[in-house]
Amino acid sequence: MNGLLLFIIGLAALVCGYIFYGRWLCKQWGVGENDKPTPAHTMEDGVDYVPAPAPVLMGHHFSSIAGAGPITGPISALKLGFGWLPCLLWIVIGGVFFGGVHDFGALFASIRHGGRSIGEIISENMSKRAKMLFLIFAYLTLILVVAAFASIVAGTFAATFAEGGGVDLAASESNARVAMVSLLFIVIAIIFGFCVYRRNAPMSVASVVGIIGIVVIIAIGMNFHPFYLSNTTWMIICGIYIAVASVTPVWILLQPRDYLSSFLLYAMLALAAVSVFVGHPSLANLPVMTGETCSTPVFPVLFTTIACGAISGFHSLVSSGTTSKQLDKETDAKPIAYGGMLLECVLAILVLCAVAGYANANGGDIGVGPTVLFGGGIAGMIDPSHGAVYSVLYTLLVLTYSSFCLTSLDTATRLARFMFQEFWLDGSKGETPENVTGYKKTFSNMYVSTIITVILGIALGMTGYSKIWALFGSANQLLAALGLLAVATWLGNIGKNNKMFLIPMGFMLVVTVCSLIINTKTQIGNITKNMAEQVFDWGPWAQAILGVLLVVLAVILAIEGIGTIAKQKQKA
Repeated sequence: MNGLLLFIIGLAALVCGYIFYGRWLCKQWGVGENDKPTPAHTMEDGVDYVPAPAPVLMGHHFSSIAGAGPITGPISALKLGFGWLPCLLWIVIGGVFFGGVHDFGALFASIRHGGRSIGEIISENMSKRAKMLFLIFAYLTLILVVAAFASIVAGTFAATFAEGGGVDLAASESNARVAMVSLLFIVIAIIFGFCVYRRNAPMSVASVVGIIGIVVIIAIGMNFHPFYLSNTTWMIICGIYIAVASVTPVWILLQPRDYLSSFLLYAMLALAAVSVFVGHPSLANLPVMTGETCSTPVFPVLFTTIACGAISGFHSLVSSGTTSKQLDKETDAKPIAYGGMLLECVLAILVLCAVAGYANANGGDIGVGPTVLFGGGIAGMIDPSHGAVYSVLYTLLVLTYSSFCLTSLDTATRLARFMFQEFWLDGSKGETPENVTGYKKTFSNMYVSTIITVILGIALGMTGYSKIWALFGSANQLLAALGLLAVATWLGNIGKNNKMFLIPMGFMLVVTVCSLIINTKTQIGNITKNMAEQVFDWGPWAQAILGVLLVVLAVILAIEGIGTIAKQKQKA
């Protein structure tokens, strides 16, 4: 099959889903039926609650939810031997009926709960015990995200050192360019935010100047990149950056940086689409279906491997954590949350085409890393000769990939701070960091919670997060199931249709439990083998113990949620 045809079919299906299914969801839930101001206005504090124009908030939301997921997920699935057809079907069906509903529902529910998180929604509509369990689980998952994304960002910035200890300039130049542009990007974002929010510069004028600024800093970074630092040094710098960024008012850095970053991301999408139109990549070097040569079961692994391109629990944390606090109008929820999810699906389909393009140029070999497959596949279809155009495009694509990760890293840290603060407060009693005393006041303080979060995340990133990273796919999809469950119980409590949540919720719970059981069984085998060989590795032990705890958590919350929904049906 031709990759261009695959892209057109997938894009058409996603557009139809947005127009027709998205419109139906709005009617069923009553989106925009009241003219009440959003929490961004009613609770505006100049730090977290700040109304943002829809394009600006779309930039933040899309940049935050995407991360590396829609790129690495489809690539990992193809490398495991899954055929492109199962991947495409899960991306399209999952995006329209699972991920889009999940993201949109989480944002809408949070708006109607004063911009509070999924944890508070669970507390109000299920039980306080369920809230506490969810917050602990979500916080630990976010720590893992911080560790992983900090490691990825540091890896795309870090210099390569030769055997003698000196820097290998040739091997490190691309990373140095990315690092320089990323640092300059933070500077122009702060300038943009100051001009728009403190000097009332017109958004249209500021956007044009901002885009010109992006071009300028890219030109500077391509030619002047003096920072050749080690991975450890960049990890420490990332830690300092996210500590500051997560407590800084959103108008200073988060909103403007993500808005400007979105132009890079949209440009990447456009570039990838152009490469597919120019290259017409054949999918002949990729299997259509998962064959006998693939030893990994499609169920449940496919559905935990491709997460961000179909449905991802991390999205509900973003929707209810930062996006809901900046939403200007309730009617903006559909294009930002539902549309943002489907835009991520478009990226995931383009990744399938990029891998096909790389495979065609390299005799079917896709055994290289995600950045090489993605960047090399797209740049190679535009410049098959691998000349100067290829070099520039490849660097820009790696820069955009890093920008995705840096944005998600910043957002994940702020979300973890919210979760940590909420754990110590009782929303039903109106408790806030300002009106509590004692240990609650200490631990709900934004600076204390941020420092704890950053230390845990960076320390894990520097000492071995990879030993438990295999659990992230299952943990992330368990978050998705719980997010669906939380919104479904709330809609049922207020008398709205929640049936569109039941099948996705049940499916993701089954996927999660099955995946965790398989992984735990594998880790027990690894533990037994290590004991026989008198080798100690804490990774299998941690995965086995955490896997069992996550299964128990899933069962407890599922019982509470299903019990709540059953009572709603009895009352009806």
